[in-house]
Amino acid sequence: MGILDAISGYRVYLDTNIWIYALEGYPAFRDNLTQLFQHIDLGDLMAFTSELSLAEALVKPLQNQDLVQEEIYKQAISSRASLAVIPISREILIEAAQLRASVKLKLPDAIHAATARLNQCSSFITNDKNFEKVPGISVILLSEIM
Repeated sequence: MGILDAISGYRVYLDTNIWIYALEGYPAFRDNLTQLFQHIDLGDLMAFTSELSLAEALVKPLQNQDLVQEEIYKQAISSRASLAVIPISREILIEAAQLRASVKLKLPDAIHAATARLNQCSSFITNDKNFEKVPGISVILLSEIM
């Protein structure tokens, strides 16, 4: 089964690890992520992510002083026709707090989950099993669809 078979609906949320795998070229995930991003670029899927994804993904390039990789992340994780990079708003923070109160999540994960829920994402693509306990989110674990 490929990644497109696992996706339900049109609106998909991309967790930070998906960006890292795609932009760092993890061989195990390359084919599925290439297919995913091609369908996003074609407009077959509408992707969402939080601005938090950029902050999380930039850490390693900044530590390594890798200006090229830093610029790649900045350009890739930016809004365009079929990708919405959502700012962290008060509404998202309140939803994240409600999630943390009901489900044991770290604040960054709660922000991602809240962003996905508030933007009516039908699929949440990640490789983090912690998201499976979030109600109202259909989680696709990248490592399980291979």
